[in-house]
Amino acid sequence: MLDVKLRLRGFALCLPIGGLVCGLLSGCAAAPEAGPGPKSEPETTSVTSVSSETSASTAKAPATQASGTGPSGLELCEELPDEVWDTVALVDQGGPFPYPDNDDSRFGNYERVLPDEKLGYYREYTVETPGVRHRGARRVVTGGGADGDVDSWFYTADHYDSFCEISESQLDEKLDEAKEAAGV
Repeated sequence: MLDVKLRLRGFALCLPIGGLVCGLLSGCAAAPEAGPGPKSEPETTSVTSVSSETSASTAKAPATQASGTGPSGLELCEELPDEVWDTVALVDQGGPFPYPDNDDSRFGNYERVLPDEKLGYYREYTVETPGVRHRGARRVVTGGGADGDVDSWFYTADHYDSFCEISESQLDEKLDEAKEAAGV
């Protein structure tokens, strides 16, 4: 049997095709969604189809494979494109950024995928995409930093639909490598 899950303003309603309503708010008991994925967005409507024969969701996968959960509660990024580290190094240096009108600008977290924080807490930066002549969909988003020290780092490969958290150990390792390569 095929279940259709409707999400509207944070509520989920599951309807088996040709049958009765199977759940409200928490989803379908017969076809639970598995694995990490984007959380439902409170102000949008989406339809996700899930076969009751499997527990796999058709929702988008996380930005990258993860190796655990970070302090924010999001999955940790495992492998990231080299261009992410170029962007991280630019943020660490304070620029200059390739898209000065867009980079180092406030990220509103309107999709509510990142943890809730006060407006102005998050900043976004473009991650270059080889072969693309525009900004593309990849971004690094930082949290905090008003004191000059960024509190958290996130990466999205799909223009804010999903994020993974960049771990402190990854950051330290890559920033040390970049400084060694620059002879600093």
